[in-house]
Amino acid sequence: MKFISSRFTVLLLMLFVGTTLAAQEIIKDTVKPRTQTAPKGKAKVDGVVAVVGDYVVLESDIDLQYKELQTQNISTEGITRCQLLGKLMEEKLYAHHAIQDSIVVSDAEVNEQVNRRVDYFVEQLGSKEKMVEYFKKKDFDSFQTELFDLVKTQELTERMRKKVIDDVEITPEEVRQFFMKFQKEDIPVFGAEMEVAQIVIKPEITKDEKQKVIDKLKQIKKDVQEGSSFYSKAVLYSEDRGSGASGGYIPVTRKSQLVKEFKDTAFSTEEGQISEPFETEYGYHIIYVEKVRGQERDVRHILMVPKVTEESKKAAKEKISKIRERIAKGEISFSDAAKSESNDKETRNSGGLLINPANLGTRFELTKMDPNIYNEISGLKNNEVSEPIEDMDRLGVVSYKLYTVINRYDEHPADYAKDYIKIKELALKEKQIKTIAKWSEEKIKSTYIKVNADYQGCKFANNWLKK
Repeated sequence: MKFISSRFTVLLLMLFVGTTLAAQEIIKDTVKPRTQTAPKGKAKVDGVVAVVGDYVVLESDIDLQYKELQTQNISTEGITRCQLLGKLMEEKLYAHHAIQDSIVVSDAEVNEQVNRRVDYFVEQLGSKEKMVEYFKKKDFDSFQTELFDLVKTQELTERMRKKVIDDVEITPEEVRQFFMKFQKEDIPVFGAEMEVAQIVIKPEITKDEKQKVIDKLKQIKKDVQEGSSFYSKAVLYSEDRGSGASGGYIPVTRKSQLVKEFKDTAFSTEEGQISEPFETEYGYHIIYVEKVRGQERDVRHILMVPKVTEESKKAAKEKISKIRERIAKGEISFSDAAKSESNDKETRNSGGLLINPANLGTRFELTKMDPNIYNEISGLKNNEVSEPIEDMDRLGVVSYKLYTVINRYDEHPADYAKDYIKIKELALKEKQIKTIAKWSEEKIKSTYIKVNADYQGCKFANNWLKK
């Protein structure tokens, strides 16, 4: 979406900054009131600048926020300490009530995220020593402890916020009323979009290659049962780049966005046990169930992907080239070819039509489309088929693809009939914002809050000072 009316933009921002809050106290302090900009010159001694429920915000917490933004190459020009304090206080508010609502974030989950952030910082700064120096910490352990607390608070915040809006639904009548509120000049303008279809041919994996992987996973299972560390084996052998570095750790619930085979195996394996090798679309796995906590399980897994031979690659490329020739000659439609030949089960039944994961519709806004796909289709005319494209997924598995553009939609003001899915998405966001606002207003009344007098001069987005 290219443009939204200013009224809706304000509401959208409220989802992230909370709402008017009440029942605050001011911490008495003799320090001269701070300006809104970051201080220059001598560093201020670390101290408590705010209290929200069971949480405190320190001067060093604000400093860490600045440093994190800078390591991500985000300009901090114009970002004030007051703004960062407001953001931190919002996080503490959510985290405090997450604890009250018995929302649990395991240490294993937090450690996984901490390790990822440390790896990112080291990559950006060169070494752990330089990282510690950059963040002005005494040593790595103290930095890691502080980062652990920060990450845990952020995770509690996200889960609490998600819980607040999880059950928010919207009816067709509410969508209609939302759209009718816009004056003609304020109607949202949606950017140019495309509907795209694909055919995917994957090289065949031989039985011998599959058996090699199965035998290797069985040997790893035996080694662990005889005393080896599953964590270490996952770090050494797992081809899942997302979890391998953290010992294969993945939290699993019934609602987790994981393939069915993985969840079924996780919930059918007892605590402390290791599954037999099983297959998913990603390769072969074994799962170690580390901890069972009600309907949630902490598991570690090792993924190994059978190797594809050069002969299989050649055969797959020849097959997809022949499919393209048949489509070009009019012997078969792209849709029918996708249904009968494509190896991608998610798009095969719809004739290869790609689904936008952002809204589950079939249109992709060009400015938000995967650049790799856009580069391949931007020059295609409607119903023209691309040349075979070699693609490699995050696991290094090769496949060959054909793309075609089914429909194009030019930039246009929102049309209720044609753009219903997008309008519904905007209406739902507005309703979620109002739900968050109501929740925040109610919860803050029973939350103990103090703000240091050093920050009385701040112009917070929320009424933390009750002025």
